[in-house]
Amino acid sequence: MGIVNVTPDSFSDGGRGAAEALAHAERLLREGAEILDIGGESSRPGAPAVSVEDELARVLPVLRGALALGVPLSVDTCKPEVMRAALDLGADIVNDIRALQEPGALALVAAHPRCGVCLMHMQGEPRSMQAAPHYQDVVTEVADFLRERADACRAAGIAAARLTLDPGIGFGKTVEQNFALLPGQHALLALGYPVLAGWSRKSSIGAVTGRPVGERVHGSVAAALAAVQHGARVIRVHDVAATVDALAVWRAAGLSPTEA
Repeated sequence: MGIVNVTPDSFSDGGRGAAEALAHAERLLREGAEILDIGGESSRPGAPAVSVEDELARVLPVLRGALALGVPLSVDTCKPEVMRAALDLGADIVNDIRALQEPGALALVAAHPRCGVCLMHMQGEPRSMQAAPHYQDVVTEVADFLRERADACRAAGIAAARLTLDPGIGFGKTVEQNFALLPGQHALLALGYPVLAGWSRKSSIGAVTGRPVGERVHGSVAAALAAVQHGARVIRVHDVAATVDALAVWRAAGLSPTEA
């Protein structure tokens, strides 16, 4: 899953307009992306809220252009209004950091006949989530939350085949908690749904490597390989070419994901 940010303030690659975002999307596909994830609101720690109108103005022109690219399109949003507009245009996936908890979001997605949905765990809110993350057992608590949200989706009529789970790396977790969630992915896989992992360029990579955000490609690729080794089915990345090449060598070496 290649990341297409259409925001002025994303932590590593903001500032693109619609034309630049579409050109970036095309480049990601040439590099080997199989899904494009288009987002118009930054969820970095401390990010300010964005109005529905501003988010729609950022996302919809890019989505319209990307429909001709012939790959599944994901919209990265927690706003039901943006979900509705994107799905009406032809988006294939809703990628929601709030796991369809906003009023109206669950019913909206449930009423759609086919779209996929990624449910993510986040402790707190983007503006304050990294202030003091606290868990008794991060793996158990993340798994319990995602189980509850998946159950709510199923109860609303969303088929299991439409669901993917994301442990929410960097969303209200310390460095140690994030890395505990790598082997902890097996607790999510045991719930019976695919796992999406998003480690790309995040602060935990910087904490381990000492690298600033623009120099985290190697650490991000290593984290992507580790996530796949622990069973992740979707890897959300900025650096598609590097990740695709690393996975190709990884597979050629005869490596395979561990069993859940």
